[in-house]
Amino acid sequence: MAGPLVVPPPPPPGGPQATQKTSDVIGNLRPTKLFKLSTPTTYATSLSFDDSGEFLLAACSDESLQLYSAKEGRALKTLFSKKYGAHLARFTHHSQSIIYASTKTDDTIRYLSTHDNQFLRYFKGHTAPVTALALCPASDTFISGSLDNTVRLWSLSSPSPQGKLNLATPTLATYDPSATVIAIASPSTSSILLYDLRNYDKPPFATFDLRALDSLPAIMASPLAAGAGAPKDWTKLEFSNDGKSLIVGTNNTLGHLLLDAFSGELKALLVRPPQYLPLNPSSLRATPWPSSSSAVGTAAGQGDLCFSADGRYVVGGSGGDRDAAVWDVQGQVDEETKTLAPLCGLPCKSRVGIVEWNPRYNMVATADREVVFWLPEDGVGVKPP
Repeated sequence: MAGPLVVPPPPPPGGPQATQKTSDVIGNLRPTKLFKLSTPTTYATSLSFDDSGEFLLAACSDESLQLYSAKEGRALKTLFSKKYGAHLARFTHHSQSIIYASTKTDDTIRYLSTHDNQFLRYFKGHTAPVTALALCPASDTFISGSLDNTVRLWSLSSPSPQGKLNLATPTLATYDPSATVIAIASPSTSSILLYDLRNYDKPPFATFDLRALDSLPAIMASPLAAGAGAPKDWTKLEFSNDGKSLIVGTNNTLGHLLLDAFSGELKALLVRPPQYLPLNPSSLRATPWPSSSSAVGTAAGQGDLCFSADGRYVVGGSGGDRDAAVWDVQGQVDEETKTLAPLCGLPCKSRVGIVEWNPRYNMVATADREVVFWLPEDGVGVKPP
């Protein structure tokens, strides 16, 4: 005889909600929890939710790893990596183990148990800073890109890479949702390469040359062709959850590139809110590697935008010292310029330098000099872009 049906308890009243459609709440997201970092000059440099959506991990410029309960809205523990530094921290498919890139001593990727703060394995091979770290959606494997001009494929069960690609500035890399394709962005060549993961040792099956996009607005084509796509200007590479779109986050004043993931055609240029333009060059620290051109310092990031879990929206920083913006990728694109204006703004008193959408709940986390949790709030009006 079957046992009693066990129904998991609902999230607490103030916790993230998973039942509402994203379209019903996207404009009502508001900051609900703010966590200060160790000092006023400390930055969060990366964010990662675990698969369950219950935990958030932040790597910080003070060489710490901050663990939060997204479900309970509280800080859980601080782990330090003073000897090696920490950046691009990612949960594995186990909520008590993480991988992260080193920022000093060497360029090793480290596999850590957050339960007892013990290293489980070291992944050695890169000879320059790691700029991309992405876990495979379907297995315990991951890819890493580096300033040493290599992309390496790893398994959590082995310290040696399973494969290596030698490419020019492969500084951004990600998996598609089906875990059959990896996309690699080479900013110095303004190109994106798509590889069949089963045949990664073969040439890419598709190459998107962003300089060759006939539909790229004239105002954007010239800077790209002239080298504005240098490594400091591309900040993020991410597939939508249906695998049909690919977004290239940029530090360009105009905004971000939304591409067709099959053809490479430009779907839209996601323009930032005009009141925050032009961007202040001293604040552009959202790249996944330290920027020597930044007057603020050498704090890195992982891009200031992300897709919503349903793939319909992109949430990103406004480009200013406050607020976020939302773009509806199904919205009306200007036929002449291919631009897509923000659907709405999301008010926040602090800069949005990093954005991560919870994979299980209608919840967003952002970070810069603090970590902020966002939840839908009833009874608030939608803020204009």
